[in-house]
Amino acid sequence: MKNKTLVISLGGSLIIPKKIDIAFLQHFKNIILDYVKKGRKVIIICGGGNVVREYNVALKNAIPGIPSEYLDTMGIELTYVNALLVRNIFEDNAERKIMRNPTEVIPTRKKIIIGCGWKPGCSTDKDAVIAAKTYGVSTIINLSNITHIYDKNPKEFKDARPFKTMAWEELRKIVGNVWNPGAHVPFDPKAVKLGQKWKLELIVMNGKNLKNFNQYLHNEKFVGTRVFDATG
Repeated sequence: MKNKTLVISLGGSLIIPKKIDIAFLQHFKNIILDYVKKGRKVIIICGGGNVVREYNVALKNAIPGIPSEYLDTMGIELTYVNALLVRNIFEDNAERKIMRNPTEVIPTRKKIIIGCGWKPGCSTDKDAVIAAKTYGVSTIINLSNITHIYDKNPKEFKDARPFKTMAWEELRKIVGNVWNPGAHVPFDPKAVKLGQKWKLELIVMNGKNLKNFNQYLHNEKFVGTRVFDATG
C-alpha cells in the first residue's frame, strides 16, 4: 500500500445484513489491527444499509411525499449508531470520538478512526471521499455486498458485464448524477463526481470475502473493480 492512511467505506449491509454480524465484525477488526501494526492508519466510514432502507420505506408509507431530507437525516443517525457499534468492537484501539464532519481532522494518537454520515443529500460514500481528501489519501476502498461494478444490474440481466478496471467517467454514466435515499447503486453519484474531480482511486469489492480484502491489503491479487482517473 502506497498510503500510510487507508479510507474504507464500510457498507451497512455488512454490519447488519439481517441481524448484527458479530463474527464478520470481529474478523474485520483482526484484519485492521494487523494492518495498523505496521505503522499505518485507517479511517472507517460506516454506512446504514438495509436498516436505513426499512426505515425509509416505513416513513414513505406513513407519510406519502415526505421530503428526502427527512429520510437522509434519519439515515445519518442510523449510521451513527452503526459507527458506535464498530467503534466499540475495536475497543481502545480506536479513537473514542466518532467522525461526524469529514472535512475536519480529528486530533488523536489512535491509528483507527470510525466515522458516520454527515449531511443530508448523499450517502456515506461521499463522506468517505471527503475524508480521503481531508487526510491526503488517494485511495478509497468500498466494502459492500457486490464483487464488482457491472455495466447493468446483474440481478436483472444475466449478460451483465463486470468491470475489473474503469474510468470515473464510465462509472458516472452508470450511477447518474442524482442521489436518492436508500438507492441501490454501486457508489453514491455525488461521491463519484468528487472522486473524479479530485482524481482519486476507488476499489470496490465484496466485503463479505475478508480473505480477498486482506489480499488487497497485502498487495496480492484480489477480486474487485478499480476505478481510476483516466485524464492522466
